Amino acid sequence: MSFSTDLLTNIQHLKETLQVDRCFDVVYRVVEIGGRQGCLFFVDGLTKDEVLLKILQVFQSIKAEDMPADAHGFSKKYIPYGEIGLVEEESALITQLLTGITCLFLDGYDKCLTIDCRTYPARGVSEPEKDKVMRGSRDGFVETLIFNTALIRRRIRDPKLMMEIMNAGESSHTDIAICYMEGRVDQRLLGLIKERIRKLHVDALTMNQESLAECIYPHKWYNPFPKFKFSERPDTAAASLLEGNIIILVDNSPAAMILPSSVFDIIEEADDYYFPPITGTYLRLSRMSISILTLILTPLWLVLLQNPESIPSWLDFIRLSDPPHVPVFYQLLILEFAIDGLRLAAINTPSMLTTPLSVIAGIVLGEYSVKSGWFNSETMLYMAFVTVANYSQASFELGYALKFMRLILLVLTALFNWYGFWAGLILSILAIVCNRTIAGKSYIYPLIPLNFQALKSRFLRQRLPHTEKQ
Repeated sequence: MSFSTDLLTNIQHLKETLQVDRCFDVVYRVVEIGGRQGCLFFVDGLTKDEVLLKILQVFQSIKAEDMPADAHGFSKKYIPYGEIGLVEEESALITQLLTGITCLFLDGYDKCLTIDCRTYPARGVSEPEKDKVMRGSRDGFVETLIFNTALIRRRIRDPKLMMEIMNAGESSHTDIAICYMEGRVDQRLLGLIKERIRKLHVDALTMNQESLAECIYPHKWYNPFPKFKFSERPDTAAASLLEGNIIILVDNSPAAMILPSSVFDIIEEADDYYFPPITGTYLRLSRMSISILTLILTPLWLVLLQNPESIPSWLDFIRLSDPPHVPVFYQLLILEFAIDGLRLAAINTPSMLTTPLSVIAGIVLGEYSVKSGWFNSETMLYMAFVTVANYSQASFELGYALKFMRLILLVLTALFNWYGFWAGLILSILAIVCNRTIAGKSYIYPLIPLNFQALKSRFLRQRLPHTEKQ
């Protein structure tokens, strides 16, 4: 629907559409500008009051004989602000108004002038709690989209850095920024992602990036290994862009979605590059080794206990020191779920109580569960290692994928002994090998298909490339 040149008609229609009488935060104000009646619509709390005040002061100085004939001329001559637009359709105006843009109607003009003097409640760009580094930048993404794009722009001052805006959600109209480097990005993948976002038919992206990820990659939900890498670090996002990846930022989310992502991309962390190559290589190999151990340690221990004749003499110390009152398999299974219960309890505990309650829970549950006979001390030790080792890499998704595969491996080992252990191990390998990135490529490239030089750089941290000026 187009607007009328009659101001009262436009005001009355918008008041009914926006239900201004019922929504206290949608504000309208009638003003006189250059001898004409005008009306401002804006959302209280999403507008910079000081900017709006200065613009109104300029409007008060306009004389009737100086008023331009159309809205375009008025915006060029009398609005001393950078982000100005003209809107002709009501649906587009409603969306912009509810995102915080101030809208100005003037009697005699059939277009609405939009003034982007938005401000959003936002926390500081402090370092992410989960994505910390020992050395490097201490800033992180926040829930405001424009702040996140600015953090990337600050690091990449190149006109080839593209940031395209889209939106999804019939009710939420959530803003989505697609960031990429022109000339480095996979154009086929870029077109595929844009097309899938454009065809989305959802009411709202209630869970931000996770909702978007499930919409643009709906296949193989049963494979737990993550298809995307998420990061709250602007330096990680900037480095991924320079490598030719695509970054998707969703408004109201403090994380960047990096794609395409292989398992090697997900395991990598910023610390690998903030230290010299030898230290970075050590950190990377340690992280990979620990991730493998979290998968096979407890199932391997279980199968060896089930086959004591297979335990070599130099591993005699892994035998149980006391006879178990509860079968070891059930001990491991109970602890797997108990640890998640403690983790959930820690998340929902007030910050000031998290540390003391966690210590008390660890001591009481660990000490007295062993003394009561529920668990053996060896079981507690190996599960403690697995729990701590899960935090050696930043990806929650990868950590839970390894946990799910470990549970399957434990069940198969308990049921079928060595056959079950090897079957579970093969199943875990197949879950990784048969997985595909969103681009349809191998999840473990450059291992399959083999690219030795690229594989070498995945395991060994290379010196950062540089060029000399001629």
